[in-house]
Amino acid sequence: MAALFSRKRETAADEALIRSLYEEHGRALLAYATRLTGDRAAAEDVVQETLVRAWRHPDALVNGKGSVRGWLLTVARNIVTDRVRAKAARPQEVAESPATPPIERDHADQVVDSVVVLEALDRLSSDHRDVLMEIYFRGRSVTEAAQALGVPPGTVKSRSYYALRALRETFVGQQVALKGVAG
Repeated sequence: MAALFSRKRETAADEALIRSLYEEHGRALLAYATRLTGDRAAAEDVVQETLVRAWRHPDALVNGKGSVRGWLLTVARNIVTDRVRAKAARPQEVAESPATPPIERDHADQVVDSVVVLEALDRLSSDHRDVLMEIYFRGRSVTEAAQALGVPPGTVKSRSYYALRALRETFVGQQVALKGVAG
């Protein structure tokens, strides 16, 4: 029972200490933290954290080494320094906006897709592969591809049709094989 009463008395004394610290040094501490951070809300967080540390270490306030305000300002500066260092250690956060949409796919997916397409292209005949290279990779029209390959435009159209069909069958066959392995 005596321990409970003593604990309540200590809690009340700690609260009174923190309240008096805030009343006496709160404005100066807030002004200092605002100057350091450049942001009122962040400065209020720094003041709160400073007072929490004072509450956790009340012996540092009454040990007679230096002024209380100096200790509080030093703690606030250290908190701001720690936050700046922690923020610098992380990658910069980028807010989502229409100008910067969220990343939907990473680079690894693109590399895997490229490898799969190149392997599928290797399975095609050279005539079919050449037509697809001209039309899709070099961005040429049917007429331009026909001139580059030295064949009539109708041949380019039919080869591209059959080449795409063969690619599609290759990809469907791979999906079936993957489902069989995964299932």
